[in-house]
Amino acid sequence: MLTSSLLGGFRAARSSVVITRNLAAAQKASDPIQQLFLDKIREYKQKSVGGKLVEPSPTIEKELKTELEKLERQFGGGPGVDMTAFPNIKFDEPKLDPIDEQAAK
Repeated sequence: MLTSSLLGGFRAARSSVVITRNLAAAQKASDPIQQLFLDKIREYKQKSVGGKLVEPSPTIEKELKTELEKLERQFGGGPGVDMTAFPNIKFDEPKLDPIDEQAAK
């Protein structure tokens, strides 16, 4: 019993050291290729604020607009309906007859 609790404590301590080590590695890369990769990810994160496309070309914007229009026609969207938002689903509670009333008839 004592050994299992000690082993559990050692495993927890070892995993926290590994997590700390990995986080430290993510902050500063020793390899220049890794550093370039991290720099590009940080740059992309700054450019993609608001969920918009990063540096889209006019062709890509036109294609996105065409696809959204197809979705609007196919699924009943119209002007002013945001087809990129998750739909608001509302389920009405069904009206059930009580069992006692059906048994009396």
